[in-house]
Amino acid sequence: MTNAVSLGLDTFGDVALAADGRMQRQDETLRDVVEQAVLADQTGVDFIGLGEHHRPDFAISSPEIVLAAIAGRTSRIHLGTAVTVLSSDDPVRVFQRFSTLNAVSNGRAEVILGRGSFTESYPLFGYDMADYDQLFEEKLDLFARLVREKAVTWSGQTRSPLVNQTVYPPLGPQGLPVWVGVGGSPESVVRVVRHDLQLMLAIIGGDARRFLPYIELYQRACAQMGRTPRPVGVHSPGFVAATDEEAQETLWPHYADMFGRLGRERGWPPVTKDRFLAEVQHGALYVGSPETVAKKIAATVRDLGLQRFDMKYSTGPVPHGALMECIRLYGEKVIPMVRDMLA
Repeated sequence: MTNAVSLGLDTFGDVALAADGRMQRQDETLRDVVEQAVLADQTGVDFIGLGEHHRPDFAISSPEIVLAAIAGRTSRIHLGTAVTVLSSDDPVRVFQRFSTLNAVSNGRAEVILGRGSFTESYPLFGYDMADYDQLFEEKLDLFARLVREKAVTWSGQTRSPLVNQTVYPPLGPQGLPVWVGVGGSPESVVRVVRHDLQLMLAIIGGDARRFLPYIELYQRACAQMGRTPRPVGVHSPGFVAATDEEAQETLWPHYADMFGRLGRERGWPPVTKDRFLAEVQHGALYVGSPETVAKKIAATVRDLGLQRFDMKYSTGPVPHGALMECIRLYGEKVIPMVRDMLA
């Protein structure tokens, strides 16, 4: 049902360059994120997702608080995370925060759960990386029960058991959409089906069509486990400007800055502009004019049979003004074009 696709935006709250050329403080970036979400609501974007991190280069460590601020200034856009690092959190508290957000936003909350692509939260909150798999498996199992069962009985190794426990506030009749962010392992795809949740593929490099086997695995697993297939989505980075050249030249230095920092941390080879442009032309960077980005999104939605596409619009210290223009173009031009192409 590609004609019913939902089109959203994601951000990690990348700390940006201020108008005077200095790096912003994190509190300034957080206020900008609220303004960006308000504009996304006004221009017709379906969803805004805020990613949880605990680092100097990303300002959002408590997404639900920022989302609550956004809820008070918006009326229609859905509000969620990209992702909530469930492994280093308590599922009961995560449930309470999202059931509260769902109430104050009049049913607009969603959650995307994951293990996180960064590991800072594990030592910060007292978790051992040796328990990486068990933490996520058990906590996802508990969270899936919390969103479906009024009174929960559960036991495991990673937190204290619950016995016929009701958690407040309840979700209410509309429930809560729960996605699981998956980077591309077959085991993770099957886990999503086992817990009967929604699959969100993080495609951050290479041709999106290489993920088609994971979509097919998801469908086979649903059939084998007797599950009704749920919406499937993709999260990928991108940036929109008036022309292809402007979009590429605006994003490139900030993209290079971010991946240079991450590369030094992780031992990656230096990023090159040729590699960047190759990802723009043939990979998972949705960068260009509204028409260019719309064509690429529509092709990805069609090729993978998606019901959701979220573009991560902030990559590196892109200034707030450029991000606002990107959001405006995405909402006012890209989304209508994608819908027309898919219709």
